[in-house]
Amino acid sequence: MERLVINSYDEFAAHLGEELGCSEWLEVSQERINLFADATLDHQWIHVDTERAATESPYKSTIAHGYLTLSLLPYMWDQIIQVNNIKMLVNYGMDKMRFGQPVITGSRIRLVTRLHNIQNLRGICKAEIDFKIEIEGQRKPALEGIASFLYYFI
Repeated sequence: MERLVINSYDEFAAHLGEELGCSEWLEVSQERINLFADATLDHQWIHVDTERAATESPYKSTIAHGYLTLSLLPYMWDQIIQVNNIKMLVNYGMDKMRFGQPVITGSRIRLVTRLHNIQNLRGICKAEIDFKIEIEGQRKPALEGIASFLYYFI
């Protein structure tokens, strides 16, 4: 899969309203969930206790932290787009973010994106990206919203 290559604000703006692409599928393993739990100190049993989850969870499995799913967005975004001629990229914010359904351990997810809005703020490119993190084989996404990034073009 080829990434979309952007070299300037004008090239970026030319894609307004268009789908920008989708990432590769990524498996959300129990090991990844456990590492996230350790990093965030969130060891809730629904995420890390596989035996208890098998009997007590409505999903009969552990599930990924919602914020783990969100935290994978930059990694997957980097698979979709390559923005050249910048000195810095800043995650600016999230709007209308909703968790649609849990990611059951072992599921595969991917990011699908569309350029929602773009602005030139005194030389800083603010790109607002409609995103969905889809779960393979599921109709409803795990997560969707609008991610805002600031690109500082040279």
